[in-house]
Amino acid sequence: MTAKLYRHELSGHAHRVELFLSLLGKEYDLINVDLAAGEHQTESFLKLNPFGQVPVLVDGDVTLSDSTAILVYLAEKYGKQWLPEDPVGRALVQRWLSVASGEVASGPGAARLVTLFKAPIDHELAKSKAHRLLKLLENHLKDSVFLASTRPTIADIAVYTYVAHAPEGDVPLTDYPLVRSWLERLEALPNFVGMKQTAIV
Repeated sequence: MTAKLYRHELSGHAHRVELFLSLLGKEYDLINVDLAAGEHQTESFLKLNPFGQVPVLVDGDVTLSDSTAILVYLAEKYGKQWLPEDPVGRALVQRWLSVASGEVASGPGAARLVTLFKAPIDHELAKSKAHRLLKLLENHLKDSVFLASTRPTIADIAVYTYVAHAPEGDVPLTDYPLVRSWLERLEALPNFVGMKQTAIV
């Protein structure tokens, strides 16, 4: 059965889901939502997600929003190797899912919102948070090939996009060679699909 992914092509949250669907080899149709035109606030879209946000995944009779929740669902249903079954392994993945929703969103994610969409966010503060996160990632990757395991998990998928596109928010990755190597390992996975690059980079 072909899934439907409602997304915006420059949404890192939506790209997480698109990337994971592709890595899983799951058939899916992309449905672009025109955020600038307010399509995400229309009655029809709000029936899919009352919060009025992308992404939304429709998989048969299941409709889900929130990118990390969707990643968990897809891993449980189609790719259990992406989510450890032991309590410690699951907790480590959950830790990074929380980082994706917290530090990643408020750091490189927010910095990128300023440069791409003129969001009314303190750009310097967002960049500062981004570099703090990148330093933590760089240190973590001294002893780890992937974020939560010796193999890629949905933790890596959740964190990848906004870190990979941090330069679009004026957050260069030059000083973080281990982070860049981690990104390259993910980009080398079979069926990897990237998010659209902007002209800013």
